[in-house]
Formats: sequence, structure tokens, C-alpha cells
Amino acid sequence: MINLGKFPILGVNVHAVDYAHAVAAIASAAAVGKPCSVSALAVHGVMTGFQDPVHSRRLNGLDLVVPDGQPVRWALKWLHGKALPDRVYGPNLTLFTAKAMAEQGLPVYLYGSTAPVLEKFAANLKAKFDLRISGMEPSKFRRLDQSERAALVARIKASGAKAVFVGLGCPRQEVWAFEYREALSMPILAVGAAFDFHAGTLPQAPAYLQKRGLEWLFRLVQEPKRLWRRYLILNPLYLWNVALQFTGLSRRAPLPPDGTEKIESYG
Repeated sequence: MINLGKFPILGVNVHAVDYAHAVAAIASAAAVGKPCSVSALAVHGVMTGFQDPVHSRRLNGLDLVVPDGQPVRWALKWLHGKALPDRVYGPNLTLFTAKAMAEQGLPVYLYGSTAPVLEKFAANLKAKFDLRISGMEPSKFRRLDQSERAALVARIKASGAKAVFVGLGCPRQEVWAFEYREALSMPILAVGAAFDFHAGTLPQAPAYLQKRGLEWLFRLVQEPKRLWRRYLILNPLYLWNVALQFTGLSRRAPLPPDGTEKIESYG
């Protein structure tokens, strides 16, 4: 189990941990009803914080931010000398967490995506791990008002869930995890594409591309209209700014939440 601490990448604190530590932290928080907001960040996720100081503070308010993308894992080594044996890939973290929750008899609530995807995702999790799904509901694809947010919290708590898997896409799911952390007082795992991957509605990149940090290329080919800006603009911008941080020409101190963040969660 590896936990080397947390380190800033472009102003966003990323935890240098492995799967074992992340799963243990989530499962132990679930067992005792403790908040534990978790995000698996790739380059796009780090850049959302880099480009938006308010969102950067939200990310730094999460309990655990793991290096989902290989370039994020590599940056931990380049900038801070923290070498990890592997990244903590969100879809894999989802499966490992689901297995741990099933072994402890702890039910999970699924929130986000669409009803067909949720049904397939839930069925696959049950088949793999005999995981108890206490409830699930798709995204409304809009912001929720105060009464809707309160009703959602009540539904999740009434379901008996001990953790929530959230698939709203980056950065909406990270905003959700930040804003519902205290209200739910249970682990919230923001994992995005894991819903589609494990529902079987979206193919994953081959392992050899993932290992070489080229998953983005596979996904770009799959969804060029939706993802071209993310990968063709943000990826070079990320590398440039990591280089500036490495040389000391640019440093951005990670800032914690200051209480002025507006309620912007997307349901």
C-alpha cells in the first residue's frame, strides 16, 4: 500500500498513492459513514483547475485526488520525484472499490449518465461482485435547485447507500463531489467514463496505448467532435505549463476552499 503524500501539479494537489491505498480509504470511510470525496484526474481534470481558480479550490477540497492519467503520474515524478508503479485509473478504481464494498456488504448508489447506461452498469457490477445497488438515477443534465438538491440527498440517505459512484463527466462530477460531501457524509467516487466503459457502451483503449499515455488518441478517434478541443489544445498546454513549473519559471501554490465557492452542482 503506497501513500507518498499530496503534491501540487499546476496548483492542484494530487495524491501519490496506489490502488490499494485509495480503495482502503474509500472502504473504511464507507464502513463508518465518514465523508470521503474522491476524483481520478487525468490531464483534462488538472487543466480545469489550472484554468479556473475557483474550481482549483474545489479540487483541493476533495479528500483524495488520484493520478488517473499517465501524464499526471509522470508529472508527480518529474516535479516531485514521486514515482508510482502505476496510475490509479478511474475505471479500474471503480471495479476495485465495488469489489471491496461487496465483500463488506456495503451498498452503493449510482448517480449520473443515462438510464440505459445505469441499468447495464448496475447489472454488470452485480454479476461481477454481487454488489448491492441500493438505488440509481440518471442525470437531469441541468443544474438542480435547492429543493431538488435536498430531495436528492434525502433519497440517497434513505436508500441505505454507504457510498455514491458519480458519472457526470469532468468537471461537473468533481463539483458534485465537493458540494455534496458534507450533506451525504459518505464516500463519493467521481469516475466519469467508467459508467460507459463498464456498461459496455463505450470501448476502452487497448492496454498498450494506456501504458504509453496514448489513451487520449484512442478516445479522440472514437469521439472527435466532442473531444478534439480537450486533447489537441489542453494536452500541449498541460505539458508546457508542467515544463514551466519544472524549471521554476511558473509556480502556483495550491489554494484550499475559502467558503466563497458558489453552488453550481449539475444534476
